[in-house]
Amino acid sequence: MGRRQELSDLRALLRTSRLLTLTGAGGVGKTRLALELAKGLPRRHARVDLVELDSLHDSAPLAQSVATALGVGERAGRSGTEALVRAIAGTSRLLILDNCEHLAEPCALFAATLLSRCPRLRILATSREALRVPGETVFRVGELSLPPAGTEDDPAALLRFDAVRLFVERATSRAPGFTLRPGNGATVAEICRRLDGLTLAVELAARRVGTLPLGDILDGLDDRLFQLSLLTDGSRTGPRRHDGLTAAIDWSHRLLEPAEQAVFRRLAVLVGGFDTSAAQAVCTGDGVAPRHILRVLCALEAKSLIVRLPGDARPARFRQLSAVRACAMERLAESGELDAVRGRALEWLNDLAERTGGEVFADQAGAPLTAERDNLAAALADAGCRDDASHDRLALELARVHYQQEQPSAARPLLDGLLRDPSEPALGGAVAALATRVVCQQADPAEALRLGERAVRQERMRDDLAGLANALDARAAARLCRGEFPAAVADLRECLRVVSALGRPQDTAWCTHHLAWALLQAGEEAEADVLMARCLPVLRTQAHWSRTAAALHTAGAVRLSLGRLDSAEALFGEVLRIVPEASFHALYPIEGLALVAAESGDMRRALRLYEASAQARSRLDTEPEDPWRRRVELTAARARTRLSSTARDAAVSSGRRLHGDRLVAYALRTGSGDRRTATDPTAVAVDQFPLTAREFKVAELVAEGLTNRQIAERLSLSERTVATHLDKVRDKLGLRSRTRIALWAAVRTRDSS
Repeated sequence: MGRRQELSDLRALLRTSRLLTLTGAGGVGKTRLALELAKGLPRRHARVDLVELDSLHDSAPLAQSVATALGVGERAGRSGTEALVRAIAGTSRLLILDNCEHLAEPCALFAATLLSRCPRLRILATSREALRVPGETVFRVGELSLPPAGTEDDPAALLRFDAVRLFVERATSRAPGFTLRPGNGATVAEICRRLDGLTLAVELAARRVGTLPLGDILDGLDDRLFQLSLLTDGSRTGPRRHDGLTAAIDWSHRLLEPAEQAVFRRLAVLVGGFDTSAAQAVCTGDGVAPRHILRVLCALEAKSLIVRLPGDARPARFRQLSAVRACAMERLAESGELDAVRGRALEWLNDLAERTGGEVFADQAGAPLTAERDNLAAALADAGCRDDASHDRLALELARVHYQQEQPSAARPLLDGLLRDPSEPALGGAVAALATRVVCQQADPAEALRLGERAVRQERMRDDLAGLANALDARAAARLCRGEFPAAVADLRECLRVVSALGRPQDTAWCTHHLAWALLQAGEEAEADVLMARCLPVLRTQAHWSRTAAALHTAGAVRLSLGRLDSAEALFGEVLRIVPEASFHALYPIEGLALVAAESGDMRRALRLYEASAQARSRLDTEPEDPWRRRVELTAARARTRLSSTARDAAVSSGRRLHGDRLVAYALRTGSGDRRTATDPTAVAVDQFPLTAREFKVAELVAEGLTNRQIAERLSLSERTVATHLDKVRDKLGLRSRTRIALWAAVRTRDSS
């Protein structure tokens, strides 16, 4: 089911590699993919042989077992490898060694020997870890394609994803009347996502259709015992390791060393993924030393029991697939370590929370717990920590993460629970201050001001300068939401005096920026401009990019109001250059540049930029603050009235097609965005195949003649990451050689300069 691209890639690899190893988690479909690949091979292979190794023990003589499976008998004293070499000789032949992981070293030696003595032999191996033979090509078999979260309940759209198609096909064979339709498609998609697109897990879940309603199958995935039951209902006729996914994972588990088994089961409590430091905090002890954790993680990843999350994040993050984690959690419960490991996870999360203790404006800073949102939620859901003193602190941190990710409906219940605590917790006004900001996100200005007043009152009673500054800043935010600009300015002037007394330059600069923004809303652009000139140099050099971007935006808005259009455009452009791609932070400077274009009289450009931003905001489901939103929408309306109907429709249509790198290039005036003619060998449809900024940079360095290693050194990446970027460039552009990629990059760079 599906796998067309994988089969195409594997056919190409098998033409150039004599040892091709398919790796991946148990149940991902390695064997089936290998058999499908063999079925479609050209006739130049005189023979294709399949040898299933799962029944062999470590001590079994591998060569003799393979010879027996191939029907090669012993002749004239020749046995084992010698007999196989004699039988294969110079024939063109493909040998499939299925399920090599428990015999990885013998298989490696065996394959190396055969390949060195049989020049026309090719070997296709399946294993949960690479054989590590010189010349081996490793192809990692990933999970089936999945619809993204929030996909509409459209059967035609959902059936474009392999996991959904497999579920429907297998469910139909079990319950012939089953069809994918509006009303059940979203549930099927969520089941597939919850099972990570793991082939065997999706098949086993689909077999429950007809016995259980789809909603019950989905709800049951929250129940570890149900999930384990679901994953053990396998086929009676398939290999024993596929009696169910649990059996497949148990097969891998038995091959682990004791320390690897311990780390494997303890990682189950980290439901949101982990990096090396998290694994060290949670998994060390009882025979597992901290210095061994990285080696063990590499071993588990090589054996497909954990997977590395995509991207170039440093440090690297890993996770257990949900089905694997369910089995690991069962092992952890059986070991008697569950409570102790959960305790270590709780201690680790509290240590991370302590790192925000010195922040004055922690609600608006990148918290170290942002990446641990799901781990935080899991720790709080554990009934054992409900009465622990750390519970309130972790609840506050989780609410803070939700707020920073624009999820106020998730943050509000946590904060409401803390606000109902009659004991006035040691967190002081921090809870009420964060609740103020959250309620502002929910557009409830009256409640926001009430909470802001409570936060300021609590902090004045505590006589805590940092807490008071944060509370005043939050109350000012509530007053800005209510349009009470002079009152907000007064709060922020007091906040600035308090923060200045703390002797913290970056926090002082951040508060100064907030005061400038409030002054801008109050019509005091001149003073706001003076304040931005004072704080912007500090934030440029010391602050996180998100704070720098916000301050640059404010400075641009101030210059726009003062009529200094060139300066405003430069400041908005600077924001666009430092924010990550695909971030909602990039939409503010796009809108700022639309305002600059309108004030300059270029209504077509203003409307294009507005429509592009509006489309992106709709996709990301995010809205700007009311004063900014009203100004942008009024400008867009003015642009529509100034253009003819033909020009207006053209601007709207072209703006809605602008996205990704093309939108950034247009906004910054660094590229034409035009397509090339079909006769150009470097032509690509840029709208259809946009490169990310990192991919385009790699292509540019290829054009400079750099090797993968040199590119890796230039960009501080691994060679493997560079190769991955190049693969994506090839796929998106349809240009297979480095020469054509270099030509394409050279032309694009020339045209944008």
